[in-house]
Amino acid sequence: MVRKSGQQGVPVIEIDGQIVVGFDRPRLERLLQEAASGRVSFGAAVADASKILMKQGKIPVFGAYVGKVSPGSPAARAGLAPNDIITELNLRKIANAADVEVALQSLQRGNRVSIVFMRNDQTLRADVTL
Repeated sequence: MVRKSGQQGVPVIEIDGQIVVGFDRPRLERLLQEAASGRVSFGAAVADASKILMKQGKIPVFGAYVGKVSPGSPAARAGLAPNDIITELNLRKIANAADVEVALQSLQRGNRVSIVFMRNDQTLRADVTL
């Protein structure tokens, strides 16, 4: 088919519930490294909430702003959605995106994680197993 159409297929790979489409080698290598180390991907793309909210002209809040949630991931099972702000993970205060990485670093598959997050003006809590 490639010879006839001149089109090449795009690879789609799934690693621990995370989908990699195309030739995103850095992401693929990161996911493979996480899988080999036993670490589990949380499945949420986060940024510093204070920076995002300031850009939007809103009052800055400390936390990790959720930009994207991967379907089927621990973050999705916990009920996180884009625009949520994570303020606590396993009783650790979250002031920025780096704090999420630090809080998740020592966790492995099967660990339970408690999450406190803000959605609009509500504070919500969830527990999820990685």
